[in-house]
Amino acid sequence: MSGSGVESGSGCDDLLGVLWGKSEEKADGSMNLLLSHLLDTAAVAERMWDDFLAPSTRRMLDETAGGLGRGRRLFAWLCGVHDCGKATPAFQRMWVKGAESVRAAGLGWSEPAIARCRWRHDRAGGYLLQELLPKGGWREEQVAWVWPLVAGHHGAFPDRAATKPARKARGQLAGGGRWPEAQQALVQRFTEELGFGDLAEVEPCRVPSRAAQLHLSGLIVMADWIASDEKQFKGVDVLAMVTLDHARARAGLAWEALRLRGGWGGLAEPGPEAFGDRFGQSPRPSQRMVMEAARRMEAPGLLVVEAPMGEGKTKAALLAAEILAAKFGADGVFVGMPTQSTSDPMFSQVRTWVAAVDKDLASRVALLHGKRMFNKEWRELLESDCASASEARFGGIDEYGECEGDDLYGDGDLYGDSVAARKGMLPQPLSRGPAEWFLGAKRGLLCPFVVGTIDQLLFAATRTRHVMLRMAGLAGKVVVLDEIHAADVYMSQFLKEGLRWLGQAGVPVVLLSATLPPRQRRELIDAYLAGAVSREEFTVESLPDPLGYPSVSATWMAPDGSGPRFAVEDCAGWRDDLSVAVEFMPEVIPGPQASYEQREAVKAEANASVAAYLGRELADGGCALVIRNTVDRAQSLYTELRKSFGDDVLLLHGRIAVGPRADRTEECLRLLGAEKKGRPPSRPARLIVVATQIAEQSFDVDADLLITDLAPIDLVLQRVGRLHRHEKTRRCGRLNRPRVVITGFASADGTCEAPGFEGGTTALERPAPRFLGGSEFIYGRHLLLRAAVLLFTAVDGWRVPGQVPELVALGYGEGEDGMPRAWRKDAESAWLRWEGEQRRRADNASGCLLTRRGDKEGTTLSGLHYSSVPGAGRDTDLDAVVRDGEASTEVIVVIQDGETYRTLSGRALTVNGDVPDELLEEVLGGTVRLPPRYTAAAALELAPLPGWLGHPRLGYSPALVVDSGRGTVLADRVVRYEKDLGLVEERAPAGPGR
Repeated sequence: MSGSGVESGSGCDDLLGVLWGKSEEKADGSMNLLLSHLLDTAAVAERMWDDFLAPSTRRMLDETAGGLGRGRRLFAWLCGVHDCGKATPAFQRMWVKGAESVRAAGLGWSEPAIARCRWRHDRAGGYLLQELLPKGGWREEQVAWVWPLVAGHHGAFPDRAATKPARKARGQLAGGGRWPEAQQALVQRFTEELGFGDLAEVEPCRVPSRAAQLHLSGLIVMADWIASDEKQFKGVDVLAMVTLDHARARAGLAWEALRLRGGWGGLAEPGPEAFGDRFGQSPRPSQRMVMEAARRMEAPGLLVVEAPMGEGKTKAALLAAEILAAKFGADGVFVGMPTQSTSDPMFSQVRTWVAAVDKDLASRVALLHGKRMFNKEWRELLESDCASASEARFGGIDEYGECEGDDLYGDGDLYGDSVAARKGMLPQPLSRGPAEWFLGAKRGLLCPFVVGTIDQLLFAATRTRHVMLRMAGLAGKVVVLDEIHAADVYMSQFLKEGLRWLGQAGVPVVLLSATLPPRQRRELIDAYLAGAVSREEFTVESLPDPLGYPSVSATWMAPDGSGPRFAVEDCAGWRDDLSVAVEFMPEVIPGPQASYEQREAVKAEANASVAAYLGRELADGGCALVIRNTVDRAQSLYTELRKSFGDDVLLLHGRIAVGPRADRTEECLRLLGAEKKGRPPSRPARLIVVATQIAEQSFDVDADLLITDLAPIDLVLQRVGRLHRHEKTRRCGRLNRPRVVITGFASADGTCEAPGFEGGTTALERPAPRFLGGSEFIYGRHLLLRAAVLLFTAVDGWRVPGQVPELVALGYGEGEDGMPRAWRKDAESAWLRWEGEQRRRADNASGCLLTRRGDKEGTTLSGLHYSSVPGAGRDTDLDAVVRDGEASTEVIVVIQDGETYRTLSGRALTVNGDVPDELLEEVLGGTVRLPPRYTAAAALELAPLPGWLGHPRLGYSPALVVDSGRGTVLADRVVRYEKDLGLVEERAPAGPGR
């Protein structure tokens, strides 16, 4: 026995020479010894340390190990020891040929006792470490945080009790006889190979935070998955060949073959000239303010940037991220956007910025959302220089060490499904894009630079399998989240949970918003700081509110532990306030008992009013944006406007198929976006864009005139942000002053107000107005009433953006506060309903959060997955976890023409719908999301076409087959897909709807 109390492995070669880690079938024809796989994984971990880990991560590991330079070997040990639980009868019995050799070496078991019990090798490993480490001299507090890393390396962390073998197996799962000797020998030989004298020498000196443990757990999974690639790590079945040097050579070749690499590495803090170098222009005052706030931060913290649309928040945030990365050792950045459509232009912007830092880094930027293959830049990046197909060899590993199936591949895969990989649909290892390994499921965030939807961060705050991979992808980066005001109360629970974990992990975070309610700002700051101090709750009483706009609020915990520090500043915007005129266009709103015909009649009347107004205002030309709160209203208005304006009208909403919608969005940006160098002006003489909320944010168009349905005040202001957005745009006549025209409301009795309605005190002396049923369904009456007060009193217009903070604060007041006397009873009732609904939705989210109430001060990962979250396998399943609302279904629209199926553009498929490769993207471009009311019917009535079955990208996609007239019946209702209108319902459903 060694001094540690654990027997050296030198006298147990007969045992170590038979314990297998990979069967012949999973190790390219030769069995891989268990010790070999442990050393392979440790060697991969060393390469990760040298070429991938962020400086902040290496610093954390050094501190944990007890000194500079000591973290590398501890990290390799933690990664390698992950599969020690395979040294048990429960695992070794699973491969018949290997089991025979194990038994022949004297390691036996009772098959009947084992056969009726199951003991996963990850949990077995956690159990063995609980037995072996104390014998090796480890203190309990160090054992307590290390064993869950092993017990949870297949995606979920059990509690201590769940790691124990079942009693009814009568000790056979862990093994008797020589089994304890073999288990001790394996861990000891592995430990000695890494250069430790014994287990006591491995023991860490401090316990890292729970967030750091989760980060470390994800890195262990990464190392395991790389070392489990049978093409890179062929089997080694002779013990004499199992050495760390041999493993290092294998790991080096694999690392180069997979093209794995990190991001910035050591980054010098950018100087004052950096902004001009990156973006080719001098910084505006607000951008300098943000960068200086980042420079003042003494520790990783939270930077909240509030500035108007068009102020340049994104560029300021990217430079702030660069500063924070240099100060605190981050290796990359994650930029989270509210939607897929807003992620796409940000992807281009981030690539340009990263290339300005280092031209070689642009290839390491990944786009991460479910529809990224419709992004031309991303697709070209992946497809360029790809000669021929190859297999994707980077699957996950199941609890028995075998390759996991398709459930590991979701929308994070290169093409969305592992079957595509195995059928040879992937290109050769990419020469210009991110390393192919990062494109596998659940590992996209590990790429050094990532642009995606905010959902990627929200997923990291859910109690789902492999959540540690997502946290490992965020830790070690700077996180930038844009348009955070777009998170509703349900999503905000996951956002705050994510900020708590990032705060504890020491991840610098930059939050951007144009219209952030003060209460939301305080909640987000409190959540981050609660994590930073590892407290269940933390309220910052002394945090000042910004006095002006634009503003920045920086907060961090003092390095000396004396408490939070703040830097709250504001400055003048880069241009003067716009004086925005507010006008009104009331309309008749029928009551809930109105017939379909009555509803259609008043809708037609409202559309005619808008058409007449635009006819007058655009008589001499100009560009208008009209935003409706529901798809149905947008479609019907578009149809009416086409009668008068013809091709000068464009329609944009979420029920247009993804391919045409992407093209239409690009067209809107080309016509109404900012002029670009080298591109001639393309602004038309006259254009009307009719859209839904899809045009509300991160939609860089410049309209001369805005007509919008009444909505919560922050959203109205977001829509106003599309007005007169660009300085050099020429405008004519009355369009020289920005105007917003408010529709979608009526008097209390539902009738249209007098034609001369101009708001003011008279409107507030009447009973509260009536709103569209669809608007109340989406936003709630409380927020609409508060917005109406602010709009009706804006008789002299608004100063935008100067008044934005004040208006948003008033728009999110409580109860009847600030409401006119005639509205108070209605307002109080609406507030109570809204507040109750907010509480209900927040409670609904709590069941899926990564940590439950009362457990937020936990110190280890034990029991983190105390229960599973249903329906949370692939990223597409997780959408329903982090976003509240009725479930909806995506379908692919195809046309049936006699015996032939056709794409939406008319290209022929076959009688079974088989799709040739050259038409695949066109078919997928016909994907459209059905209204939630059709979800149940779609599950029962729709299925993939016969020719799609077994197809890697179409096999699970239901087809909505329409006839030559583009119509079909679904859920006893007629629906059509029209080229211009998108998905249309023949009759509007009873009651309010989207």
